[in-house]
Amino acid sequence: MSRRTPEAAGLDPVVLRDKLFELWNWKDLQMVRVIFTVCINSTHGFSKLSEPLVSLLTILECVPGKQKGRSHTLGQHIVKEFQTWMKQHPQVTLNSLTEQQAAALQKQALSLLVDTQSNFTDGLINIYQLTSLDPAVLRRHIERLQALHCYKEAAGLSIKLQLQKELDVKEMCVPLILQNKVALAESYVTGHSHLEKQLVTLLDSWCHPSFSVLDIRKTFPLLSLPKVSKDHINPKFLTKQVFRLMEKFNIDQGLCPNALHKRRLDTLRFLMYARFVERSMTEENWRDHVQSVVADDLELQIHLVNMLVKYCSLVTTAQWSARYNIPRYRLPFGVWDRQQSLPPHLLQIPASDSALTEWTPSPSHCEKFYQVPLARDKVHFVDTLEALQRCESIVLKDEAVVGVDMEWQPTFGCNSSQRVALIQLAVLNQVFLLDLCANEFCYHPETIRFIRSLFSRKNVLKLGYGMSGDNKCVLATWHQFIEEPLKLEGTFDLLNVHQKMQRSKIKRPQDRPKGVLVGEDSAEKGLSLLVQQVLGKPLDKSEQMSNWERRPLRGSQIRYAVADAYCLLDVYSVLSRDSARFGLPANLHSIAKSHLENNGDEKKKDNQAAQMDQAQVKEECQRAQRVSYPRSDTEKGLLCGEKPSEDAPPLAPQQLRVVCDSMLQGLGRYLRCLGVDVLMLESTDDHRVAAKLAQAEGRVILTCGQPFQSLRSQVGEGRCLSLDCSEKARDQAVQVLRHFNVQPTPNDIFSRCQACNSNEYTVVPKKEMATMLEQKGFLQDWDNSDHTQQDEEMTHSVTSDLPRYALQCQWAPLSGLDPDTLTFPGGAPIQLHTVPPGLLTKITFFYVCTRCGKVFWEGSHFTRVLSMFHEVLHITDTESTAPITEAQHQ
Repeated sequence: MSRRTPEAAGLDPVVLRDKLFELWNWKDLQMVRVIFTVCINSTHGFSKLSEPLVSLLTILECVPGKQKGRSHTLGQHIVKEFQTWMKQHPQVTLNSLTEQQAAALQKQALSLLVDTQSNFTDGLINIYQLTSLDPAVLRRHIERLQALHCYKEAAGLSIKLQLQKELDVKEMCVPLILQNKVALAESYVTGHSHLEKQLVTLLDSWCHPSFSVLDIRKTFPLLSLPKVSKDHINPKFLTKQVFRLMEKFNIDQGLCPNALHKRRLDTLRFLMYARFVERSMTEENWRDHVQSVVADDLELQIHLVNMLVKYCSLVTTAQWSARYNIPRYRLPFGVWDRQQSLPPHLLQIPASDSALTEWTPSPSHCEKFYQVPLARDKVHFVDTLEALQRCESIVLKDEAVVGVDMEWQPTFGCNSSQRVALIQLAVLNQVFLLDLCANEFCYHPETIRFIRSLFSRKNVLKLGYGMSGDNKCVLATWHQFIEEPLKLEGTFDLLNVHQKMQRSKIKRPQDRPKGVLVGEDSAEKGLSLLVQQVLGKPLDKSEQMSNWERRPLRGSQIRYAVADAYCLLDVYSVLSRDSARFGLPANLHSIAKSHLENNGDEKKKDNQAAQMDQAQVKEECQRAQRVSYPRSDTEKGLLCGEKPSEDAPPLAPQQLRVVCDSMLQGLGRYLRCLGVDVLMLESTDDHRVAAKLAQAEGRVILTCGQPFQSLRSQVGEGRCLSLDCSEKARDQAVQVLRHFNVQPTPNDIFSRCQACNSNEYTVVPKKEMATMLEQKGFLQDWDNSDHTQQDEEMTHSVTSDLPRYALQCQWAPLSGLDPDTLTFPGGAPIQLHTVPPGLLTKITFFYVCTRCGKVFWEGSHFTRVLSMFHEVLHITDTESTAPITEAQHQ
């Protein structure tokens, strides 16, 4: 066919339609656009139609819809060009027709609105002024779409026609939620306060323990549901949505009792873990938080008592049951009898010691933790205007250096914002504690003025660690700083310096941790790790989860608060004097400047990427589809350019396969720790290796910095995620899990070898392990005779004693091991040198990776990982009380 401008069809709209469709079928889309535009704007186009508004509908009624390989439809192009033509012919409007003719055309145009393509729908609405139609007519059209089970189209069109107030919110939103389209339901109600409340209360009603999604589905028997819908509608997902929407729409928590109860119950389970399994929380802090979480909710009080039976003695359980006056018929067996047998004074829960303890801690504490070189009289509480004036005269001196830290009450996700309870300001030889729990002092104009002056003074150096989190809490405490933004000048975040230290190649002494890596013995992280690396001892973080709104503060709380602020001065002083020893430049402030410039560059790049032409993005996505082989429909959605979100279908860790570049080694270890299939590049590998692995194995690339742009162009937008290198590896892992909606459980922890990524292990009973150690000369004078019978019995029950992650792994028989060389079929020898002989009297079974030979055994590391990732783990009642068996890296 000759590519020249065709002769238009004249006055017959059907002929014009056929000619346009003929053009539309040309493969050269760019040429089509040119000829198409010339055709419909020529003297043989719209201008020759006797009745353009009538003819347009005649053309659109018969044009084809979506076509394979086309991102737009023919109808969209026709409507777009007709709108352009109308601007040149303003006389063509509905006003030129009679009222009956205009109404007839409006109804005819309305019947064409069965899709949600913006260009097409918005164009028809504007051309035929459909918003002016009788609301009853518009409502009947929406109801017809619902009857045809076109719920997405009905909701989208309702938003465009502004019909939300005319329709039933439940009939519109319930099918959308079931179809995993919560975002569309959210858009449907946004801007209508009464509808926002209805949606949130609807979701909250689904959070009730007796709720069954099957009952809701029966109301929509013909509704086409996605495969993941059953897993998608679960209490954790619904609770998350309720709290998110409560914050977005500023809805009172009192309207959402079920979601609040669910979040508090999850918090109670976490507190039980932290206190009785992980043992990371003191008795006083645990007691304070439990009473705050349980409050006057009888069901939570009963849950608490049932959990205490599993973790504590009957005496403790009886004390708590008596405190809340739990009915006898709701108590576990034996609790009532023990409660009745105790004298009144033993039924009382011991009160927390609120008195100020001695300022000087014990010698063992001094030996183990960093200590502030101050006497108690150098610590000043500031809760009056007079005290504030004295604080201001010292802290705001020119050239002053101030360590700034803040404490707030942990909310465990039950509240979206956290109000600052205490601000610590440390200067040389003294510390000021601003007590903000008294509203008359916290919100006094002089207090607000002081805070604004403090952060805006250029000549006062404010030291902090992770100051962005503190700034968020400041904004949540004083809304005045949102209306009139707080100007930040003279701040210096030591977190940036710490990250620079971690990336430096300076070798540190072996007795100091190099970083926070999964599997290492050191549990220090964040500021405590920095203090240990620079000053030799970590911070005592036992009061970190304190109730900071309770008064008076305990002595241990005051010591903790003072140390958190004063250590910043000591760290800054040491780093300034001897920066080269820590791999830092002589001018520490150049690090902060470089960090800001890098952040600015990244934001600029992100903005440029967001403005990419949609056609180019689509082309990249299609290229990614050709070179990758996703393993499931779920993965296809994630790996082909669709940006995952909170509404993305939930994934098990085993469904996500990633490749981390060399700058994200810590992130890779954490993800492996949670069961994700992770390949990690070596520091010597080129970044392009990541693209090759992603293309060959259908993996998602995790990267940061400059490589992101080039890698994304090679594999497609949806298959490359850029992370902030300044964030901690743990926070990066949480971001990845949430981005792809990966929902790990405790059973996924350690289901992969953190050293080599394999998920195949073999079980070695201690008798065989002792024999191997003795064979290789690592064991002397070991007597197997005392353990022979016991080990033989245990060998027969290996399958019943596998660790909790057993179902997520593959288990190879021990017979596959070469008895002479002690190597696996792949050539890897068992790393016997990592097994301390003393463990043979304590450990029954060892678990060995068949790919690299790494040896694991039960240890305490599981509970640390569980606590670290509690917010993204799915923990059930069964798992919260299950025996703890886990692998400990060595």
